[in-house]
Amino acid sequence: MAANFKIMRHPNSENLHLRLMGDFDGASAMELLNVIEDCADSFQRIFVHTAGLSSFLPFGEDVFVKQGMAARLPWRNLVFTGDYSDRMAPVQGRGPTYH
Repeated sequence: MAANFKIMRHPNSENLHLRLMGDFDGASAMELLNVIEDCADSFQRIFVHTAGLSSFLPFGEDVFVKQGMAARLPWRNLVFTGDYSDRMAPVQGRGPTYH
């Protein structure tokens, strides 16, 4: 994992907001996937905010999308925001929401 990568969690009664900070690489992608998998049943929606990322490496993108598809993430319950939101989904326009 990138040494400076962090996931800040901000839950409320129905939703979880995950603010990503630092560099997004393959290990960072796996950490994010683990958080989403662990929290998916506890929240109606999970918002993933990418505005705090310094860089978004292609390998991190590949790991997140491929492993997320294999894990059968609740894509319809995920909302991506920020500069990298359109690169976080497995197929643009299908499943997750972009803002």
